[in-house]
Amino acid sequence: MGALLLVTLAWASNNPELADEAAKQLAEATGTSSALPWWAWPTILLFFCFILGIIAVLAGVGGGVLYVPLVSGFFPFHLDFVRGAGLLVALAGALAAGPGLLKRNLASLRLALPVALIASSCAIAGAFLGLALPNHIVQMCLGGTIMGIAILLLLSKNTARPVVEKQDALSLAFGMRGAYMEPATGEIVEWKTHRTVMGLLLFIVIGIMAGMFGLGAGWANVPVLNLLMGAPLKVAVGTSKFLLSITDTSAAWVYLNQGCVIPLMAIPSIVGLMMGSFVGVRLLAIAKPTFIRYMVIGVLLFAGGKALAKGLGF
Repeated sequence: MGALLLVTLAWASNNPELADEAAKQLAEATGTSSALPWWAWPTILLFFCFILGIIAVLAGVGGGVLYVPLVSGFFPFHLDFVRGAGLLVALAGALAAGPGLLKRNLASLRLALPVALIASSCAIAGAFLGLALPNHIVQMCLGGTIMGIAILLLLSKNTARPVVEKQDALSLAFGMRGAYMEPATGEIVEWKTHRTVMGLLLFIVIGIMAGMFGLGAGWANVPVLNLLMGAPLKVAVGTSKFLLSITDTSAAWVYLNQGCVIPLMAIPSIVGLMMGSFVGVRLLAIAKPTFIRYMVIGVLLFAGGKALAKGLGF
């Protein structure tokens, strides 16, 4: 923990000698080693996350779900630091998008708050669990989860406007219904949800996994809100993005308190992904999302397999 503080202070005070010494201490503490100077890996991480931000937008997935398996697999950083930075990466995007989504009624507070209460509580438990478990166990679980996410992305077929004939009692009590305007047609789309109990139970699992692996949870939020509970796809995506700003904040505080978030990783990661996202939005009009989607699924399968092998000691 002292090495982490020393690296941060050395970087902030522009002291290369102190930073190099701190980097050596940090490498010894985390079990990693590198012949590169202290500033090289943050710089590489910045450019890596820039590319990652472009791909995430084109593929329609959150940056966190790509960040954790790829950075933990290809960079010499301890998994705890990668998960802490991954939560902040997902959180930064959610906080940037949340106000606009709420203003356009594409994120519903009535739908989000009951879910957020459960998911954020479980994310705290998941964060403590992830930090308490041995590193190889977390690596194996992360690998299996990432491969499962890739299969889910491959098989899931989201529905733009699911048909909900009747709300259940819990959905009525929470007021999980609303309306938004479809910009393309000017039509007012009204929606409501059902199967609320099953959805809330699934968000227990989603919250634990989000906190344990630092992935964010948009990959799981959207299918549950859309396919299971019957929210329109746009509302499911918008509400999921807003949910991340609550769920990831809860888990991020645990990692911050345990010293698993350092500026040398978090700042280049967030800046790189946000810059890449701006470029990705511009490329979205000319790119072929289907190809990018399958490419990301392939990358996730590879990264998941690498994390699984790393956890098994291969």
